[in-house]
Amino acid sequence: MVLYQNNDAFMCKIFATTLQGEVQDWFHTLPPQSIRSFDDLSLVFTKEYSSYHSIKQKSDHLFNVKKNPQESLRDYVKRFKAEKAKIVECDNSIPNAAFQK
Repeated sequence: MVLYQNNDAFMCKIFATTLQGEVQDWFHTLPPQSIRSFDDLSLVFTKEYSSYHSIKQKSDHLFNVKKNPQESLRDYVKRFKAEKAKIVECDNSIPNAAFQK
């Protein structure tokens, strides 16, 4: 990767391929064109997943995630997944029930 350290686009694409699970879901919720460089991506990632990250939510928090009237279904699903990613050891039955509600 040292050979490509000056190619931000390539570095970002390679980084994205290493993500799995909740982290990959989080990555796909980033607003389009919000990352301008690999340094930006590194900073956002570090803030999200550092040990100083805010306390995780409980699963009942998902029942408060409502679709805004002007929000597209696609944007709502992205936001819902981002909130679900904040929950530690979340059983799938609770997010499913919250999403259906």
